[in-house]
Amino acid sequence: MSEDPNELNYVIFEKIPLKDDSNYKFSEEWVKNRIEENPELLGLGDLVVMEREKKQKYGRLDFLMKDPENNILYEVEVQLGKTDPSHILRSIEYWQSEKRRNPNYDHIAVLIAEEITERFFNLIHLFSERIPIIAIQYNLLKIDNNISLNFIKTLDVYEPLEDEIDESGKAAGKEVDIEYWKKTASPESFQITEKLIAFFKSNYQNLKINYRRGQILVRTSLNCVWWYPRKRNPTVVLGARIPIESVEIHTKTLGDIGILPRMDPKIRIAYIEMTIKLNHIENNFDVLSSIFKEAIDFSLK
Repeated sequence: MSEDPNELNYVIFEKIPLKDDSNYKFSEEWVKNRIEENPELLGLGDLVVMEREKKQKYGRLDFLMKDPENNILYEVEVQLGKTDPSHILRSIEYWQSEKRRNPNYDHIAVLIAEEITERFFNLIHLFSERIPIIAIQYNLLKIDNNISLNFIKTLDVYEPLEDEIDESGKAAGKEVDIEYWKKTASPESFQITEKLIAFFKSNYQNLKINYRRGQILVRTSLNCVWWYPRKRNPTVVLGARIPIESVEIHTKTLGDIGILPRMDPKIRIAYIEMTIKLNHIENNFDVLSSIFKEAIDFSLK
């Protein structure tokens, strides 16, 4: 039911500059806390906070965030006030460091500031010809006794780079436990997770299941199966490391049950990823279990 505009109150908000705030005492830490609580505020999609204040050679990265469905890592730097050269340089250094550490992902540097000035907007745009950078400007708004953070994307230049990618494993984030996923995942995606865990514990008792902020991993000496329970969608993003000669076979069998798998052609080792629903687990688990078996056998060779 649509709202009648005549019944809505028009109000004027007060913009609070955090950098020079002397009345309210909102800090950069407060802004980061709000971002960590709800990364969707940034307008970049359903992201997972992998790590906060991650130690780097050049300092501490404010946030490492992950888009598990699109295989993207975001290196996020937050500052109060106007953009300055040190934060731009730091954002690029963090981006470069994580890109080397996790080459199986596309990487995007994200610079968040209260004001993206014209001078530094031009500088960021110059860098973005070679480096994928997103610039986001934010404002703290006060209406009566209520406050809100408003994030606006002012620059979005993302072109996946075609650099050679090696065979190192995927980033997974800090270790958590199953309770973390019970609280974080949607009810349907957690149901899928419980069924997957029960299967691996029942059939592969010697394997280790690692619970991470970015995904859940089934390991031998290598990651052989992994999945990410979605937070709001009733699905799970599921992946497996398999022999390259098996990709075509499994692509066909998955297609027959309505699952469209994907793989990154830049990566020399073969893995496939897919989005699955609860009905796939309940009605077609034999197809998935054959992939799991092959992935486990392949990791032991």
